[in-house]
Amino acid sequence: MSQHEEEVKHSVFGFGGANDAYARYFTGESFLKGLVSAHDNIDWNMAQVSFEPGCINHWHAHTDGYQVLICTAGQGWVQEEGKEAVRMVPGDVYVIHKGVKHWHGAGKDSWFSHIAITCGATKWFEPVDETEYTALEDAQ
Repeated sequence: MSQHEEEVKHSVFGFGGANDAYARYFTGESFLKGLVSAHDNIDWNMAQVSFEPGCINHWHAHTDGYQVLICTAGQGWVQEEGKEAVRMVPGDVYVIHKGVKHWHGAGKDSWFSHIAITCGATKWFEPVDETEYTALEDAQ
């Protein structure tokens, strides 16, 4: 069993199903468990996203809103364009402001899970450069 697999798969929030709707925006497999859906009275949604080892999403930005990430299990990364990547462990909270290009996901040898509170539309960009991701992991 990979690092942190047990804690990610048995989260208090549940594990969720294959994240098929967004699979084209991820390198590797992710799993989605909806917690709060946006509707007429709320302009944000909240979901737990779990990542298998090595799974990361593509660069993206929330063009008319924001995103708050709360690490619930495992170890992963978040990086804003032009900044150093930040390691996330359970309890860490990271805020991404409107329009900031970023990515997030698991370490190459660890499962990772976070709650994502997202407001506004998401614009997707290119995948994260695999060489840069590997170098980031190797530096730790």
